[in-house]
Amino acid sequence: MTHSQPASSSPSALDLTADCSRCAALCCVAYPFEEDEDFAILKEADHPCPNLSQSCFDCTIHADLNSRGFGGCIAYSCAGAGQRVTQVLFAGETWRDDPDLLPHMTHALRVLRPIHEALLILREASNLDLPQDIRHALNGLMTTLAVADGTTIWAFEEAEVQEALASVPDFVPRLAPYVRKDPAI
Repeated sequence: MTHSQPASSSPSALDLTADCSRCAALCCVAYPFEEDEDFAILKEADHPCPNLSQSCFDCTIHADLNSRGFGGCIAYSCAGAGQRVTQVLFAGETWRDDPDLLPHMTHALRVLRPIHEALLILREASNLDLPQDIRHALNGLMTTLAVADGTTIWAFEEAEVQEALASVPDFVPRLAPYVRKDPAI
């Protein structure tokens, strides 16, 4: 399998769009489901969804997710973390190829997804007309979170990366004065 992006990608080149065809259905395995309005069943973390095909990584009810009670699946996006875990961190190997990989791959998804979500927010913010000090801070956060040499989960668990991730909620409000309101709203 090919990599979703080179390990040395810059933050602006990083693929932050989910590409299920390059993933190992990690979202269908990693997260628990609570039987409620978002999920029609109860499922434990690190267990495959019973709707996941046994022969491939496709959802057997994908065309009917909403009517079958799986609106949570429709709303979910990994922001490209799934294919980065599968293709970069695990070099295209999957938990079906080697079941011992399952807890490692799902842990990696749970670590990378919030990083990718933060990068999506910061990438959007990079389009704002910002003063130099805020632009510098933004670029620093993006560079740290992108983990240019991230080919193992440990790189994403480094204190510097986790501290940058933890700082995003405090950083984002600093951008508010530079967001232009759409006159149509």
